[in-house]
Order: sequence, then C-alpha cells, then structure tokens
Amino acid sequence: MATPTTPRIALFGTSADPPTRGHQRILAWLADHYDTVAVWASDNPFKQHHSSLDHRMGMLGAIVAAIAPPRENLHLCPDLSSPRTIETLARARDRWPDAAFTVVIGSDLVTQLPTWYRAADILQQADLLAIPRPGYPLGDRAIAAIEALGGHVEIANFMGLTVSSTAYREARDRASVPPVVEAYIRREKLYLWQDAG
Repeated sequence: MATPTTPRIALFGTSADPPTRGHQRILAWLADHYDTVAVWASDNPFKQHHSSLDHRMGMLGAIVAAIAPPRENLHLCPDLSSPRTIETLARARDRWPDAAFTVVIGSDLVTQLPTWYRAADILQQADLLAIPRPGYPLGDRAIAAIEALGGHVEIANFMGLTVSSTAYREARDRASVPPVVEAYIRREKLYLWQDAG
C-alpha cells in the first residue's frame, strides 16, 4: 500500500525499433508526474526486431540524454530489461524495495496485456498506466479484461504523437525520430534503406 512518502516509480520498457519522438515526449511527461522514471529497451516476444537490443538501448539512451531541460529523475536502466514484465518487476523491487510501481504501456498494448506471462501477477504487483495513442482507442472490452484479472487501467491525460517506428523503417519518415536517433542510425547503418542514400 502506497503512502504519501512512498516513492512512485514509473516503469517504461519499450521494444521500439527505433524509438521515436513520441517515446521522447512520453518520457518527459512521465518525469513530470512520477518521482522516478525507469526506462529500458526490451525484446517483445510478439514482435520481430530489426535492430539488436544493444542498438535499441543505445538509441533510447540518446533520446533520454537529449530531453531538454534534463530530467534528473529519468534513468536508463538496462538491467531491468526482460521479455517478461514479471521479471522486470522482480528486479525493480530488488532495486527499490519500498517503492510503488506503475507499469506504463501504450493503449495499443492494453488488449494484449492479458495474454502476457503471469499477467494477473503483474496487475497485483503494480498499477497500470495506459498512454493513449492515435488510432488505438481504449474500449470497454479491453478495460474489462484487465479488471477481470484484478487490475485497474489508469488512462494518462496525455495523447501520444502520430509517429511510429514502422513509419520510419518502411516509409522513411524522418520526422518520426529525433535528430539524435537519426544520427545514431546513420552512424551504425542500422536499417537497410539507409544504404540507398
């Protein structure tokens, strides 16, 4: 049970490939609303990744470092990375034993969460915050599925940007990513279309 002095920690893992301006904006918003924000890149067992976990972590670190003004309570935490959120929560509890945790996901993942490994345990051990994404409304059925597992979905009063990793990879939408990520991608030659010039 959280008390007024219990640190409130937002846990935000992402498999974004690459992370976008939308992720950067979410991180800045979270840092303004939580005592601590822990972010990391992870592998999503439901997705195929186009760049390695190390590179996705590097791009995410570049995004964190570029947020202005800097948020002292925002931390890149590679040691929390796991394809299973329940394992991430165990590692977070080891690091912050007296904290109250909130798992942060995009609204596109709310319908998927009940299929996650030990989903009910995740919802018992942490609050859930959904970040609305354009094109992914939160329907009553998705929320009811979370509640049936004993969880509660809090919806952020914040709308994500209409940018996506897929748009960057497939449509060369450079507006989707911050300049620091574009520079990282070009330096490391991460996506095949970059070879075309």
